Amino acid sequence: MMHAFRSVAAMIVMSGVAGCTSISYYAQSLKGHVEIMAARQDVGELIDNPSTPGTLRARMASASAIRQFAIDELALPDNNSYRSYVDVGRDAVTWAIFAAPEFSLTPRTWCFPVFGCVPYRGYFSKRSAIETAVELQRQGLDIYVTGITAYSTLGWSSDPLLSTMLSQDETYLAGLVFHELAHQRVYVHDDSSFNEAFAVAVETTGVRKWLRATGDTAGLRRYEADRRRRAEFLVLVSQTRDELRHVYDDDVTSEQKWAAKKAAIERLRTRYRQMRDRRWGGYRGYDAWFDAPINNAKLAATSVYSDRVTAFLRLFDLCSGDYPRFFASVRRIGALDKSDRAEALEAADTCNWAGQIRRPEAANRSLIYSAASAGD
Repeated sequence: MMHAFRSVAAMIVMSGVAGCTSISYYAQSLKGHVEIMAARQDVGELIDNPSTPGTLRARMASASAIRQFAIDELALPDNNSYRSYVDVGRDAVTWAIFAAPEFSLTPRTWCFPVFGCVPYRGYFSKRSAIETAVELQRQGLDIYVTGITAYSTLGWSSDPLLSTMLSQDETYLAGLVFHELAHQRVYVHDDSSFNEAFAVAVETTGVRKWLRATGDTAGLRRYEADRRRRAEFLVLVSQTRDELRHVYDDDVTSEQKWAAKKAAIERLRTRYRQMRDRRWGGYRGYDAWFDAPINNAKLAATSVYSDRVTAFLRLFDLCSGDYPRFFASVRRIGALDKSDRAEALEAADTCNWAGQIRRPEAANRSLIYSAASAGD
């Protein structure tokens, strides 16, 4: 159904290699990464080698074209990432764990020296991920574990294409490549919501541009339909998060909160089924998400990737679809204090924004942010 949580675990795996963490976590991180890097095959050689299976050769040729498009048309990094390929031999390359308190939508965070504090922890070993999840559950936390299909180290190493990235069509692959390369272009320490929403905006605009450039009008129609369904799905989830915030803020017993939480989640499932059967004409792409357990960790994980995407897409339009100018604008906003960053993103009214944020609690005081001239 959703492929939102595609790269986060592998990024945090790599930061764990350099971070202050347990020996077992260090060991599985290092082992998993070394195995992946040792198995790389050059994409160009796979394309040229007559012994390469035809299906794989075609996928590598497509991936190579997507990679070049990312450089030429999206101003994404021209480096060795996604110029090699690894068959990982499994459905997911890593597994991500999200955790949140029983009566809170604020996810637990883990901090690493390179990537900052993030609301998830990643494992190359599924068994290790499950063992950690069980321990977190024993601590009374809601847990969500999900498989990850793409690999990113933010440019610290030459990230390969993975067999898991080829699990769907060319549009899916293009989205993955554009999303991961966007992280290499702009990454803000300690702000996952900002980073992921920015990357989703680059992914979305990039895929649209790719499909138009290749003349795939049918693919573009499918993609836009998928985006509309995703937006409607996120509205349902956001509504439930709002309901749960009120539940958790109420001065009632834990038993009452638990009952209200369960009722809110069941209402979410009911609203989804109604939307699926009526508005979506029976489209069942999100059934697996709703059929599996839903808790605070799962709801919080969804918000990491979605809450600011619209604001980034609006900023992209303000920059007239010019990627270098957009990246420069995002960097300026990203350089602000975290407490001001989200508000600044929403307040931006030009690409070269120099705006004023007026705080309600201090109406007589304004914070002025000067924007430098556009450029990358």
